[in-house]
Amino acid sequence: MATTGTAASTSTRDRGSRGPGSGRRRYSPFGTDNLWGNLFLLPWFLGFVGLTFGPMLVSLYLSFTDYPLLSAPSWIGLDNYARMFFHDPRFLQSVRVTLVYVVISVPLELTFALFLALILNRGLAGLGTYRAIYYVPSLLGGSVAVAVMWRQIFSADGLVNRFLAVFGVTGPSWVSSPEYSLYTLIILTVWQFGSPMVIFLAGLRQVPPELYDAASVDGANWWRRFLHVTLPMLTPIILFNLILRTVSAFQSFTGAYIVSGGSGGPSDSTLFYTLYLYQEGFTNFRMGYASAMAWLMFLTVGAVTLVNFFMSRYWVHYESEDR
Repeated sequence: MATTGTAASTSTRDRGSRGPGSGRRRYSPFGTDNLWGNLFLLPWFLGFVGLTFGPMLVSLYLSFTDYPLLSAPSWIGLDNYARMFFHDPRFLQSVRVTLVYVVISVPLELTFALFLALILNRGLAGLGTYRAIYYVPSLLGGSVAVAVMWRQIFSADGLVNRFLAVFGVTGPSWVSSPEYSLYTLIILTVWQFGSPMVIFLAGLRQVPPELYDAASVDGANWWRRFLHVTLPMLTPIILFNLILRTVSAFQSFTGAYIVSGGSGGPSDSTLFYTLYLYQEGFTNFRMGYASAMAWLMFLTVGAVTLVNFFMSRYWVHYESEDR
């Protein structure tokens, strides 16, 4: 009995000397259990560091340098940023063109997408076919071929002017006129309504039917049901589409490059910010200046997104808030 008690006491002291929780297995991200998971994630981490985060840090450094691309960069501090705001009228023109494009094209695209989503939500036969057909422009809209086709449609002897000639109207060369060239690109953007339309259609399918029934009992017509039921329930979807389409509009490049022949003309009327950034970096070989422009755009798009999220608290309705 004494031997047994002594052995139990010794065992208790040994467990106590190892400390509390000593029997638990500690988590280690590099442990044997996580080895395969880490190996599968390794290509993504390498791609993120080598193709995204690393180049971002390099471009941040280059934004403070004079880098003619064919020779080593030299440090010039904030000169690139000072030149953008105080000594480069084409930069200010690109900002103006881009802002006009974003402010006009995004609301028009979302409005047109919501309008068609409401029509398709009325239980049409062959809804899947219509949805696929309307989504095709979103798949093709950013391609070079569509931009070339767009330039031909709005040229002096293009399809639009031929249609107007039937009614005795002589149209201008839309893509060669500074007054109209930007609006042809806005129409091209609105034509790519398929992606937000499909998202709106999915949101409309999630609106509880009993809300419409209750509104009808109260005597609300179609317009009042749309204003007081459909729109409030769609506000999270509207915010989602608004952010996506705004970011996409700021990054627009292909249409402006093809329609203007890479010049941003006529008279810089289609000089998008991204197009001017491309000209400075790869045509004029001012990569330091282009890097500064890229970082300014990154900060601007981030700030606009944050403002949208902040303002959403005043107009976005979430169903869970009523519970």
